Amino acid sequence: MNRDGRLGVGIIGAGHVGPVIGAALAGAGHAITGITSGSDDDRASGVLPGVPVLDATEVLRRSELVILAVPHDVLPGLVAGLAEVGAWQSGQLVLHTDPAYGIGVLEPAQRSGAIPLAVHPAITFTGTSIDLRQLRASFAAVTAPAPVLPIAQALAVELGCEPIVISEDDRVVYAEAIATASAFSRAIIGQSTALLRGIGVENPGGYLSALVQSAVERALREASDPPFGI
Repeated sequence: MNRDGRLGVGIIGAGHVGPVIGAALAGAGHAITGITSGSDDDRASGVLPGVPVLDATEVLRRSELVILAVPHDVLPGLVAGLAEVGAWQSGQLVLHTDPAYGIGVLEPAQRSGAIPLAVHPAITFTGTSIDLRQLRASFAAVTAPAPVLPIAQALAVELGCEPIVISEDDRVVYAEAIATASAFSRAIIGQSTALLRGIGVENPGGYLSALVQSAVERALREASDPPFGI
């Protein structure tokens, strides 16, 4: 890390999450060193213009902080594979964004001296600059070894999020809560809009927008402890 706290940040994963995380950290003053190729490189370059597209080992070589924003089932093999080729560096920060994993999945990198961090921003990513505004109103689940927990919390804050510490043992339950909220929200809205469309209501999503938002806000206020917004 530089004396001013700025880092060279590399992104592995050019889906909806990685480029946005990179853009948020760039906005906080960090330098983005490179990003791997993904399913939509044009969209990624729109969020991170001018950032070089590199292979994963070169991203690691250039970076003090590596963001792993890849699918859940890809993450363990990616971390282990990079360890097998000796790509991880001692003292390098490695942060993944998966809700279900804590830092255990990063153990192969940790054996090489890397510092493991798990930070999951609790938003649904679109892969566009809209997400940067959403991050500034969100929380992030943070898991890290106690000596470096402040680093993970500081990075969450730099993303715009309020960090909430989740223990390693609780990450699976945390991920279930996130998945339940996301899946049921989409299912209920899908069912309601289909019913309205069936009786001829045009733009049923727009029709339900204010209702759904106000109902969700009320439910969240009632579920909060202590209640917020009252």
